[in-house]
Amino acid sequence: MRKWQAFRKPYRVKRKKSIFKNRFFWLGILILIGIGTIFYFLFFSEIFQVKKIIVTGEDRVFKEPVQSIVQKELEREILFFKTKSIFLVDLERIRKNLLNQIPQIEVIGIQRLYPDGLGIWVIKRKGIGIFCRNDSCFLLDPNGVIFEKAPEKSDFLRIKYGKFKEELKLGERVIEKEKLSQILEIESKLKDLNISLVEISIISEERLNALTSEGWEIYLNPIKDLEWQLVKLGLVLKERIPPDKRKSLKYIDLRFEKIYIFPETYRE
Repeated sequence: MRKWQAFRKPYRVKRKKSIFKNRFFWLGILILIGIGTIFYFLFFSEIFQVKKIIVTGEDRVFKEPVQSIVQKELEREILFFKTKSIFLVDLERIRKNLLNQIPQIEVIGIQRLYPDGLGIWVIKRKGIGIFCRNDSCFLLDPNGVIFEKAPEKSDFLRIKYGKFKEELKLGERVIEKEKLSQILEIESKLKDLNISLVEISIISEERLNALTSEGWEIYLNPIKDLEWQLVKLGLVLKERIPPDKRKSLKYIDLRFEKIYIFPETYRE
């Protein structure tokens, strides 16, 4: 019987191909270099570092304080390296900080001015009245927000809120917009009656005391029909209390069905 000789193909150790000869390795290196170059170019290159802060608006007095606050907000840190790249500027954060730190500003707009600038425009709050609590008085804007200390002399109507207990903080609302509009409407309608107001005190939800320039007061109920209360006042002044009798007048109370006058200057 013929024996079959076993035959085994000799084993060859396959040599590993060097990684440096792998085209995908070099492709990966090139991609990493490209990403790194772009990353450096965008976030560390001098081209995109913010150098200009242009502030515009109706009041140039805000230019320096705005620039100072924005400068402090520009710097960021990436991998322990500092940068002021225009791409990393947090516009919303800067806007909020400016509004918090400069309460005289009502509206702020910010935009990037490529490659190395920021454009900021501001609108200042406009005073329409003066809000007072005790001896502290502040300018009041149409939204009921106090924003700066009131001047000693002003033609604005003073609004006193004796029961206002919260701490006064510039930039915050101290009176509801609707209530403020109602008070200004009262002032306007009284001017039509040739009555000039100096001050209105908010005594309660149901009582306003309006001090006239002649020294006498008008008591009103703001939750009732103010239009009718002022119509009654006009009739009383026209028909029963002539100007020469107002010098001794202390108040006219319009909060009830019956009109109360002190001291009484006429008979029913």
